[in-house]
Amino acid sequence: MKRPPVIPELPAAPRRRRSLSEEERALWESVAKQTKPLRKKARAAKPQAAPPDAATVAAKPTSPLKQLPPAKIPRVARPVLPPAAPPLAPLGRRERSQLSRGRKEIDARLDLHGMTQTRAHRVLFGFLQRAHSEGLTFVLVITGKGKLGAESERGVLRRQVPQWLSLPEFRSLVVGFEEAHIGHGGEGALYVRVRRSRT
Repeated sequence: MKRPPVIPELPAAPRRRRSLSEEERALWESVAKQTKPLRKKARAAKPQAAPPDAATVAAKPTSPLKQLPPAKIPRVARPVLPPAAPPLAPLGRRERSQLSRGRKEIDARLDLHGMTQTRAHRVLFGFLQRAHSEGLTFVLVITGKGKLGAESERGVLRRQVPQWLSLPEFRSLVVGFEEAHIGHGGEGALYVRVRRSRT
């Protein structure tokens, strides 16, 4: 006689948790309210749960970042700068000796005696602009020697005029300058070679 097939036993169903009744819940809440902590420590704040997106991102293995092609930067036209003022050049020995001996003529003279620095600067600039536009070659600028000693601030123009002539706005009008011969004022005057105007 054939034996009936053996049927395996099914595992027991998992036990369901039972929920608390209303009485049990009320009892638990009253007991929990009466309890006191053993130590008086400030409760540590619960760490904020990270948003689910961040958790899933953190769980994924990091892959090397893809390099993006460099961004195309639009070309900006560079501003056109005015040409730099040309450098000064000293007068040649030959020119200087010809001026001092009267073989070369001084085309114009400017006397700055007794002027304030502001007025002298303005007058000198205007004078050199006119000389430049008229095509003059050599001009004589008389500054005066000034008095020696600490009695007053004399001889200011004698010190200032060479500094002014070295400034860019003057260098566009002047090729160079040098102290004049004693016959034309010596230390108190300057031979100034005017730059030719481009036409």
